[in-house]
Amino acid sequence: MISRRDFARRAATGLVGAAWLAGTGSPLLRADEQPAATSNKLGKMNLSFKPYLLTLRHAFGVASVTRTTTMGVQVEIELDGVVGYGEASMPPYLSESTESVLAFLNRVDLSQFKSPFEMEDILGYVDGICENNAAAKASIDLALHDLVGKLIGQPWWRIWGLDKEKTPTTMYTIGIDEPDVVKEKTKEAASFELLKVKLGRDKKSDREMIESVRAVSDRPIAVDANQGWKDKIYALEMIEWLHEQGIVLVEQPMKKTKIDDIAWITERSPLPVMADESLQRLTDIPKLKGVFSGINIKLMKCTGLREAWKMLNLARALDMKVMVGCMTETSCAISAAAQLSPAVDWADLDGNLLISNDCFDGVKTAPNGKLILSDLPGLGIVKRDKPVNRLDTL
Repeated sequence: MISRRDFARRAATGLVGAAWLAGTGSPLLRADEQPAATSNKLGKMNLSFKPYLLTLRHAFGVASVTRTTTMGVQVEIELDGVVGYGEASMPPYLSESTESVLAFLNRVDLSQFKSPFEMEDILGYVDGICENNAAAKASIDLALHDLVGKLIGQPWWRIWGLDKEKTPTTMYTIGIDEPDVVKEKTKEAASFELLKVKLGRDKKSDREMIESVRAVSDRPIAVDANQGWKDKIYALEMIEWLHEQGIVLVEQPMKKTKIDDIAWITERSPLPVMADESLQRLTDIPKLKGVFSGINIKLMKCTGLREAWKMLNLARALDMKVMVGCMTETSCAISAAAQLSPAVDWADLDGNLLISNDCFDGVKTAPNGKLILSDLPGLGIVKRDKPVNRLDTL
């Protein structure tokens, strides 16, 4: 049962933010939980950033490409000694690069805003600087959410009114590879309750991938074709075969331009069909109702948590399934996405488990894949002095 003091602390979330703005601190938090600065006037927000190359533990293959690294940029917003952390992760298909993200961030001027609590105005300004650049915008969004959560003294799952005990188990992703390598990757993930397998190259490769996983595991599987299937008849036949193999859902069976074909597949599919590449921003969702069973929200595509929260709620209003996914990311962005996870049907938040140089501590992953959110404020993250291979910590 929750204690009276904990109840008071949780109920006071809004008051804490107001107290910060007034420069008084909050009597409802312990001294060691008080916001770091309590002067009568806020200083200015200072933005800094630097490139950070993510190194994959294994070569990662999808329908169109195989890679061993992912470009990234780490971002900090500092205010009166409190630092909010964010990141941009740019796999090749996002059409963003380290150079484009750095160029975008150099155009951001936060000095025009009096308070980080002006989140709608700040993030609306960032989104309006230019079109596209979603990952660059997400890096600012995440850092601002982390900063504001720290100033308030609460994690975002609590600010949104969610129950951290309702987090799902994350999928663990097996990229396209040779059968022996696929079997070894699957054995590494033996404790995870739900696997995700990349498909979409051709019939032989697709069946070989599933058969390789099934040779060593009977766990439920989600599959992601990454737009790889060219024909709707073949796609439906493959889905029907996958259903017999214990698959539970299919992501993006065909190219995002094949709307009518995907709607035809979804109408006949024995499995939920989820939108990935077809979905970028909030305004895409109404067009996908009736085409897909649900959506996969990724922070690097939708510009961050501000829009992701709106997307989740709109999808629910349209009676669509919701999944939260990720790119190859550190525990910074994974922990940000995990703040949403108590409200979704499925989570694919293993990006930090696929790299060997995670520079943050954040959301924990239980051996079975269950996401474990902390009570730390903001995104619930702490920057590490030394990067770590996250899978070794499970």
